[in-house]
Order: sequence, then structure tokens, then C-alpha cells
Amino acid sequence: MSKTDLKKILSISGEPGLFRFVAQANAGVVAESLSTGKRNMYGINARITTLSEISIYTTNEEISLMKVLENISSILGDDFAPDSKTSPDELKAFFEKVLPEYDRERFYVSHMKKVVEWYNQLKKYASLDFEKQEDNSPGE
Repeated sequence: MSKTDLKKILSISGEPGLFRFVAQANAGVVAESLSTGKRNMYGINARITTLSEISIYTTNEEISLMKVLENISSILGDDFAPDSKTSPDELKAFFEKVLPEYDRERFYVSHMKKVVEWYNQLKKYASLDFEKQEDNSPGE
């Protein structure tokens, strides 16, 4: 399986799951659901975030989502992350292991749920072997 480029993995507000960027279109982007493979057009008003842009607050800095996902993978090995419906206390205990210095004031349980959902989707439908981000992308 090829490496996952988090610059091409999208979270789209209001849409469940993750999406793979397919193409730029005049009126937005074409993205494909990781879970169903179904392609859709998302207009310029859609709130789209690439996973490479996301970081998690810690007590002294922000850590990239990629690093957090790698930490989860190193702790869990071949196992999936806890389900997003897991109790808030269990999720907090899980992130105590994954990212002991996470900021308790700014990294909410709702964020934790998203991170474990994303982790499990990437594990199931893509790869947890990430392309390292290099700043040599033309045209950006």
C-alpha cells in the first residue's frame, strides 16, 4: 500500500468521514470518500480542511496531527483506536498515553473523538505510513 499524503486527505464540514482530493474544479473541488469511494463535487463555500493543516495544542507548542497519528500507531501497533463513542474519561486516558502534554484547556473531548475516528479511517481505508511533508510543492 502506498504512503498517505495528508495534504490530499480532507475533512469536509458537515460530511461524515474523510475524503481524498481528486481534482480542482472551477467551482470547488472533487473529492472521493475514503470509505465508499464515491466522488462528489464540493463548492467553494464548503469548509474543507486538509489533515496536514491540523495540529493539536500541547502545554508548550502545537503538534502536527501526523505526529499524533504516528504516536497512536506506535502505541497501538495493529490495533484500532478506541471508538469515538467511548466515554470521555476513557478518551482522556487514551490521550494521556498518546500525548501526555496535551493542553487540557484547549484540546476537547470532541477533538479527541475526531482524531480517533480519523485514525481508524486512515488505518482501514488508506495507510498510516505518511509521506513526510516537504516544502517544495509547486504552485502553492
